Amino acid sequence: MAGNRIGKVVLARFEYAHRVVAEDIDELGHAGNFHYIRWLQHAAVAHSAANGWPPRRYEALGAGWVVRSHQITYFKPAFEGDEVVITTWVADMRPATSLRRYEVRRRDGELLARAATDWAFVKYGKQRPVRIPSPVADCFEVVADDD
Repeated sequence: MAGNRIGKVVLARFEYAHRVVAEDIDELGHAGNFHYIRWLQHAAVAHSAANGWPPRRYEALGAGWVVRSHQITYFKPAFEGDEVVITTWVADMRPATSLRRYEVRRRDGELLARAATDWAFVKYGKQRPVRIPSPVADCFEVVADDD
């Protein structure tokens, strides 16, 4: 799904594909919880890059996103060899923070998890929240929870 802002296509919802590998598997035989966090992070970074803000651009700006909190609800396990798709979108944009939501599904559509991350925009040198610059905020279409 895409939205349009100032003549530029913005990807409102973004899909990130991942194949579950042996390193993702824990002692219970399924993907470990902290691997989901890594997948969510990769999906968020890829979404930002697809909308014109790859990591190097944040580095040049001297500011970028850091995680304040994660919330995950697991429904079904993922196993080695499963192809999963992490769909992510920005659900809220405030002056210095943003809420990002995720759904993790197997390629067959089975819902494995839902998650949310509260991100803060910080000045790297000071590690303090700052107002999200318009060029950054304008690159993300907010998808309200009722959408």
